[in-house]
Amino acid sequence: MDVKKKYRNEHKYVSPEYMLAFLEARVSSLMERDRYAGAAGLYSIRSVYFDDLYSTCFFENEDGTDPREKFRIRIYNCSKERITLELKQKERGMCRKVSCPLPPAVCEQILDGSIPEFDSGTPYLLKKLIMQMRLRALRPVVIVAYERAPFVYEAGNVRVTFDRNIRSSGRIGEFFDESAPFRPVLSAGTNMMEVKFDEFLPDFINEALQAGALQWTSFSKYYLCRKYSFGGSYDF
Repeated sequence: MDVKKKYRNEHKYVSPEYMLAFLEARVSSLMERDRYAGAAGLYSIRSVYFDDLYSTCFFENEDGTDPREKFRIRIYNCSKERITLELKQKERGMCRKVSCPLPPAVCEQILDGSIPEFDSGTPYLLKKLIMQMRLRALRPVVIVAYERAPFVYEAGNVRVTFDRNIRSSGRIGEFFDESAPFRPVLSAGTNMMEVKFDEFLPDFINEALQAGALQWTSFSKYYLCRKYSFGGSYDF
């Protein structure tokens, strides 16, 4: 069954690492570590994003098109145990994610450039991806990878994440390869913080996150990584 969530606020900030480390220390005393984080308090994320022949998703992000959406496949710690197909949707500045599990065999088929078949038991979201692969020539174009330190706060469904070592690759076939080469997309010593919440952000968390060195950005990790990707036919 597809997992649906309501639209929520999602703010991204680029920051020097020294400031991110300072904010993370603040947040760690106010919020809980995500239960999925390992002993070190973080996990590794890889996502492969889709786009069509005209790079529609890339240019919609660049132009700030509203509404817009994009597909991705996400894994954690380079493992095949949990593979998720996700559709990120943005409308009026708010974001929503719709997701469903993706069988490893189907994932491999997609990464190899094939279009899977579907039947009555196929999740709706996967059917939608398959149809767009057929009708729009949607296909995987770039891998986005980074390490995430996540914190959560139940009231307001708040999630603050510190994402480091953001990097890209156009070598889609090496999605699960732990030793695959990647290219950094931010300048040295620069990383990203994301703040997500539903209707409100508690004042004490908002105050803890105030820092002059933070730079708000409207560009997604997909946009940044696609712009600086290598090894594929859609390098910018």
